[in-house]
Amino acid sequence: MASLIPILTVLEQSQVSPPPTLVKDTSIPLTFYDIFYLVRSPMHFLYFYHLPLITTLQFTETIVPNLKHSLSITLQHFFPYAGNLLVFPSHTKKPEIRYVEGDSVTVTFAECNLDFLDLTGYHPRNCDKFYHLIPLLENVNSKISDLVKIPVFSVQVSIFPNFGISVGMSIHHSLADATTQFNFLKVWTSIARFGNDESLLANNTLPIYQRLVNYPELDQMFLDVTKLETKDYQLPRLCGPTDKVRATFVLTRAFINKLKQHVSIKVPTLPYVSSLTVSCAYIWCCLAQSRDDERQAFVIPINCRTRMDPPIPSDYFGNCTWSCLSVANASVLTGSEGFIAAAKLIGENLHKMLSDKDGIMKDILVWKDLSIDRSIPSTIIVIAGTPKLKLYEMDFGWGKPRKIERVSLDYGAFISIDAGKECDQDLEFGVCLKPTQMHHFVQVFNLGLP
Repeated sequence: MASLIPILTVLEQSQVSPPPTLVKDTSIPLTFYDIFYLVRSPMHFLYFYHLPLITTLQFTETIVPNLKHSLSITLQHFFPYAGNLLVFPSHTKKPEIRYVEGDSVTVTFAECNLDFLDLTGYHPRNCDKFYHLIPLLENVNSKISDLVKIPVFSVQVSIFPNFGISVGMSIHHSLADATTQFNFLKVWTSIARFGNDESLLANNTLPIYQRLVNYPELDQMFLDVTKLETKDYQLPRLCGPTDKVRATFVLTRAFINKLKQHVSIKVPTLPYVSSLTVSCAYIWCCLAQSRDDERQAFVIPINCRTRMDPPIPSDYFGNCTWSCLSVANASVLTGSEGFIAAAKLIGENLHKMLSDKDGIMKDILVWKDLSIDRSIPSTIIVIAGTPKLKLYEMDFGWGKPRKIERVSLDYGAFISIDAGKECDQDLEFGVCLKPTQMHHFVQVFNLGLP
């Protein structure tokens, strides 16, 4: 007999705004880095915290008020999170993030009946389970002159009585990249712990909203390529049931060093043998052996802030990342020297892109041609995240996360990467595959080097 206990019970839904009168109405035009993500899926994050004695009463009386208060103060400094993305019909005007007095973030507080220990495991789990913990972005408003008004951020905090809490977030990717999102969370968790923003102000780590990326021709080129139909537009949404499972795989520092040594012996002239290079090569080969593609592309995001001319500060708000693309036949990746071939390809492409002063801009300028290049495989595996951002340090006052999940992997062929929970020299990879593919992936991953 099916259980009559609901999976999720909403306890409260609130609209959280910056403190009144402290933030002026502001519009921030999108750059080509932001425009690139206009029609792409939102980002969905889950942070799980283990609080074995937490009760629903404690949650509603102490944690809920603190999270709302700390988020409000955070929004004073990161006000675009409370705003909306505006897309104008027929590109009559460049899209923008607009905040006006009274704009707010929808925050849902709920009680969840799912198995907390199962959700926070590393083993394969049904993807559908996680969707209960992810907030939807509010409905798009496009009733006025075909203007599309898109909410950009929402939060859901769920209690698992006697086990812990999850903090789920949905973010429109045109609002922020991984670095901006990390900066936002770093501030929110700090304010939640200490009750004020004094450390933020003392360290002068406020976000920079000036559009330091100024390439009008690229903005127009990306607007022309990115087709967003303003009439009846709706955001992509996660929905079940799916036929996928998700699991997390850890490459330890010792194993990564072994991979690097193996590559250095086999290809002593390779100019770029980093932990990222060899780890991504290893994961790529495991994926190639678990899927049936003839060719695959593998994409690694690059933070361009320090690589622009002149460099852009790390506190720059918005998107400032580009992609390093590698392409290979599956037969090469699955061969006896597949790992070496993948490491060589990724290492050479990263070196070429990062060592050339104009490398970043060169790649961006040819992207329009690549987007219609029929030689690019239909399967493009995209890395989400970076181990340089220590997400396991995000502490709201309940200790470090027990587990982090990027639920937006489920939209396509994405792989997440983060610094390890136990040791930040380890690397965690989140993988979402069909069950039979996951079975093959686990087998190949556990075999190690041939």
